[in-house]
Parts: sequence; structure tokens; C-alpha cells
Amino acid sequence: MNLVDPQVDRYLAELAESDDPILKEMQEIAAARDFPIVGPQVGRLLELLARTVGARRIVELGSGFGYSAFWFLRGMREGLLTMTEGSAENSEQASRFLGLAGFAGRFEAKVGDGLAIASSIGGPVDILFCDIDKHDYPKALPIARRLLRPGGLFIVDNMLWQGKVLRGFAEDATTQGVLELTALLKSSPDFATTLIPLRDGVTVSVKL
Repeated sequence: MNLVDPQVDRYLAELAESDDPILKEMQEIAAARDFPIVGPQVGRLLELLARTVGARRIVELGSGFGYSAFWFLRGMREGLLTMTEGSAENSEQASRFLGLAGFAGRFEAKVGDGLAIASSIGGPVDILFCDIDKHDYPKALPIARRLLRPGGLFIVDNMLWQGKVLRGFAEDATTQGVLELTALLKSSPDFATTLIPLRDGVTVSVKL
């Protein structure tokens, strides 16, 4: 579904677009493979948030071939970003893209279940980004609660899930996962949360 008027969406897309050749190649690959990426509009937001909190330590749950990591790294002056990805092929591609972009030495790529990997990582972390299978979304909140420093950000993509959340219930596990995490964040006394209706919806939660 279109969250905003198509003309407004095109205007926003033009404002967010980057001339970076690596980003353009990644976007072309995503389009050719019909692979979901956050896109430049959300990417700009991720870069801005990383700059805002002075992020030096970022962990991604679900990194694909490195598109969101690229934007985060643009917003980090120094430090380390940890990518987690279930596909070894995607992870290798991410490392190649980020290396070509000049980010070598500023990231690490771990292959496997993002939740399991993050559970073995020590904190504190400035940003935890979640873009895993939607039915597992609620499982990410305890990890965010443990890893994030006070003032750290828990950012989750696809929180409007193509408008399916408007039904108020879910017969499928993916939509149910999104709705459950949304309810948990809304009622969590240790997080302040807002849902930004950008692209497919992004929640930004500050650990209090």
C-alpha cells in the first residue's frame, strides 16, 4: 500500500537518492533479485540516527548484503559495526561491497542466526537494528534491553508491514510478530518509542 501520495513519495526518493556508485549497484542488485532492502529514504534516517547518538558500536540483526550497514557506517566516525546474516553468500557480498566503499576494518560479518549471535555479544551497544524474519521480532526486544546502553537506540524496520497491521489481528505469523513487538514496545517502561511512517514503517526506541 502507498503510505503517502505517489508524487510525494517520488519527491522524497529524489531527496534521499545518493550518487555513490556502490549504493547504486546495491540498489540495482536488490531490484534485479527482488531482495528487500531499507532503501535510500530509510537509509538516510539510519545515517542520521547514527550521527545523532555518536554511535561507535552497532549490531544488526539481519544484514542481507550490507545495504543498511553501508548507511550506518556513513554515520559512524569510528567504532565497529557487527553484521549478522543467515546466508554466507549474502554475508560475503556485504563484506565485498563495504570493503569497496572504504569501510574495511570498521565492520565484522558473522554468519548464522542473528538472535543467537547477538545473544553471545557483550554490550554496551549504541544501536541495535532489527530486520530479521518478522515472526521472530518479539525475541529481539530482550536482546535490545540487555545490549543497549541508556540512550541507545533499538531500530526496527517494516513495522507497518504493508498495512497488514491495520487489521488489528493476524492469521499469519509474520504480521503477528510485528503486532506483538509493537505492543511490547508501547507498554515497555524502559523504552520510549515512536513509529515513523517512512516507507514500510520504522520504529525508533530509546532505552531510558
